[in-house]
Amino acid sequence: MRIGIEAQRLFRRNKHGMDIVALELIRALQEIDTVNEYLIFVKNDEDRSCLRETKNFKIIVTQKYPYAWWEQVLLRRLAKRYQLDLLHCTSNTAPISLSMAMVVTIHDIIYLERIDPFKGSLYQIFGNLYRRIVVPLIIRRAKKIITVSDFEKKVIGARFPKLTPHTVYNAINNSFKQLTDAALLTSAKQQFSLPDNFIFYLGNTDPKKNLVGTLKAFSFLIEKMPDPPKLVILDINKPYLDRLINKINPALTHHIKIIGYVPNQSLPAIYTLAKIFLYPSLRESFGIPLLEAMACGTPIITSNTSAMPEIVNDAALLVNPLNPESIAQAIDTLLSDPSLQARLISNGYQRVKDFSWDKNARQTLEIYKEVYQKSAVA
Repeated sequence: MRIGIEAQRLFRRNKHGMDIVALELIRALQEIDTVNEYLIFVKNDEDRSCLRETKNFKIIVTQKYPYAWWEQVLLRRLAKRYQLDLLHCTSNTAPISLSMAMVVTIHDIIYLERIDPFKGSLYQIFGNLYRRIVVPLIIRRAKKIITVSDFEKKVIGARFPKLTPHTVYNAINNSFKQLTDAALLTSAKQQFSLPDNFIFYLGNTDPKKNLVGTLKAFSFLIEKMPDPPKLVILDINKPYLDRLINKINPALTHHIKIIGYVPNQSLPAIYTLAKIFLYPSLRESFGIPLLEAMACGTPIITSNTSAMPEIVNDAALLVNPLNPESIAQAIDTLLSDPSLQARLISNGYQRVKDFSWDKNARQTLEIYKEVYQKSAVA
């Protein structure tokens, strides 16, 4: 087979969820498949060293065109030029006018559920509108749809009753583990100016990440606890955060530490140093940071909604993300109960073993083979 994989943002320096998933999938495929030919389509960017070519994996680097034009025009041309047997688009959308066997990974359809698609940053608004238009069209054309959890499979199936997506779980890099090297931990603490006692929160300006609920919960916490841990927030827009703090409780300013973008290789130290990983999202199709925290031995508080209970199983304290007071109570409970912390950590170590990129790649390769065989017969 000659397989094309769309990974247009793979070379950008500050990688996020879908970029990392695509990168790890390709690396795992390189380990298990030396037979089929792969062409990886990527925009030119800063981090060209993150992926190496092998005998049967060739990287096609293109100019940095805008997302929609790159996908709908350039990628379609490249797929035809290289006479692919199938094209795997890894980030929710794909060329709508390409008459070729396609596999599409739809991580979620949150953008189809929202009543108001005009909330968020301009980048988020455009992305949501683009996906709202493209995804329903792609679903009719794709030979197979991959999604990342059984929860999201049910959601997609309810929205598109004729469709049966395949669940292929995400995973994490083996570098995520609890660190015991005191020098490494001290170095990370100094590099990011981390406090001695802190709770780690990963989020952004997307409303689904529940930053408002998190800040309200912390407002309850600082009023209740005499010496509460600091809240360390990663990679957030500071003016946006300051506006929220001033609206919710200006006293929060003294209890929050913001650090900028942190590359994956530095995250294990932050997880290891944190007392709790707080992930009270309103809606997730998977939640890779949950696996990262479990692997690093960090006790987790997360939401009792969407895919989060499926991913953590019994390895986290579940809360109602719409109830900030209950989030604050869960933090207080977990901080004051060492036996509960130990149980969640132990359960997390076991649960995270269920997820691997090798398994992900093998399942994906089987889907490629199935699509190719059916296309050849047709």
